[in-house]
Amino acid sequence: MIMKFRLKRFLILLVAIACYVPLQAQVLPVGTPLLDDYYRRLQLLGKLDSTVSFNVRPLTNQVLQQENIYDPEGLQSRDNSIYHSKDGKGMVQLLPVMWQNQVNSSFPYGWNDAGMIPAKGYQTMLSAGFYAEYKFLSVQFRPEFVYAQNSDFPGYEGSEVTHWSKWYFHANRIDQPERFGTEAYTRFYPGQSSIRLNFHPISIGLSTESLWWGPGMKNSLLMSNNAPGFPHLTINTTRPIRTAIGSFEGQLVGGRLDASGFPPTTLGRSHYLDTLLYQPKPDDWRYFSGLVLSYQPKWIPGLSLGLVNVFTVYNEHMGNKLGDYLPFLPSGSTAPDIDWTDPNLEHDQAAHDVNVSVFARWVIPEAHFEIYGEFARNDRSYDMRDLIVQAGHSRSYMFGLRKMFPVKIIEDNEWMQIAFEMTQLEPSKNADLRPGGPMYGHFIVRDGYTNRGQVLGAGIGYGNNSQTLNVSWLQGMKQLGVQFERLVHNNALFYELIADRRRNWVDYSFGAYGEYDYKNFIFTGKLNLTHARNYQYQIGDSRSLWNFAKRDRNNLHLQVGMMYRF
Repeated sequence: MIMKFRLKRFLILLVAIACYVPLQAQVLPVGTPLLDDYYRRLQLLGKLDSTVSFNVRPLTNQVLQQENIYDPEGLQSRDNSIYHSKDGKGMVQLLPVMWQNQVNSSFPYGWNDAGMIPAKGYQTMLSAGFYAEYKFLSVQFRPEFVYAQNSDFPGYEGSEVTHWSKWYFHANRIDQPERFGTEAYTRFYPGQSSIRLNFHPISIGLSTESLWWGPGMKNSLLMSNNAPGFPHLTINTTRPIRTAIGSFEGQLVGGRLDASGFPPTTLGRSHYLDTLLYQPKPDDWRYFSGLVLSYQPKWIPGLSLGLVNVFTVYNEHMGNKLGDYLPFLPSGSTAPDIDWTDPNLEHDQAAHDVNVSVFARWVIPEAHFEIYGEFARNDRSYDMRDLIVQAGHSRSYMFGLRKMFPVKIIEDNEWMQIAFEMTQLEPSKNADLRPGGPMYGHFIVRDGYTNRGQVLGAGIGYGNNSQTLNVSWLQGMKQLGVQFERLVHNNALFYELIADRRRNWVDYSFGAYGEYDYKNFIFTGKLNLTHARNYQYQIGDSRSLWNFAKRDRNNLHLQVGMMYRF
């Protein structure tokens, strides 16, 4: 009885507080053209609170200290609200209309584009909607429509059964189809939509918004906007919670992941290969639970440290205890677990798939500089001794830095920016003795760490490595730059399948991009040329070791986007 009274009194207090906190809990969707990175640059220039870690996104207007998060410079001539309640505690706003377009001439390229898919040909995504709130209740409805031409392109073409056996060894452990069917692809997603109860600095709600956990700019190892947003319940901070020892941010979610519904390849092989090698994924959705925490020590301004822990399990194998929905809690789960005494580790197909990462970011506004990194594991350790001895088992990592320099090319308030980021998803050397497979694949939850056929983490893909260098000119919200990128495709498959020093599949890309704001419009564009060496690990006839016909391919990737802010 006493507990019920205390709970009732606590809820009344929360409601009372909510009636007096400032209105608006609007968020800036992950991947918003131009604005997503603009606020992060403001922090490097000392114009945004350094206690904002940028490790837990999307960010709210509470943390960005903006009444209108889509107009950070306050240049719009009118309020974008279409309704205000008489008591001043409610309003309705029209959200920007966003239209993204892209074309690939030869093969799929591009990532971190939410509902869009890896596809050849033309593709477009259109989104719009509204945001409404009254007191502590907020509703955001911003659906996304996606259309992809999804043209045919050359996929993997193994010449021997042993080659296909190795290829399917990986394809059977992740839902990442080469091509999303044989027809044009059309989808309508809830997109960046949510309904929330906001008791700042805490928000509770149901959402399908894209999430980004960790400090990466190009890639995040365990949560990014590479795949479509998935429905989830969320408890998260809306701004850093300041304490005597520093600031804390975090998010706890539980949601549903779905399969793509497409086989790994659409080439069509003999009945023998299909039945012998291809193992259809379970016809079941997966429960996802994830936790991210970010901490900024009071004594080291600009430094943030954090961790991410995620679990996935097929719905069929879910239990009904609290520990099944929140596996971070000690035990309590009724779902079967791995028997580590099994030498094959394959007897129990009902165990959780667990991924964990730690990260750090240090921003130094006085130097207009930031450095960051993330380290993740795709497999849990047997015990602490195992973790210490083989810390690199099933590991992946990401590292990046950025520096801004004041310049004067045309007029004042101009900057040059240099940014570098590398991501390594290739398995470590001890995989020869302790097989674990590349990041995101798993023999237990065989859809892998994906949603609707796309990786939830680093968009470069299963087992790939990348290095990216950006150099750009900045003035306010405007940007003009060039990008150099190297992408290595799944070396784990290469070593197992080919083991020919001449046949690594490596993409080299050069691109130019721009972002421009004009009145209520924001325009973005990118033109990228990719030269794929040894495409699909192929080479032609060989007269000698290094005298062979090249099987390279070129791809032209064009992106054009527009956003209109009401």
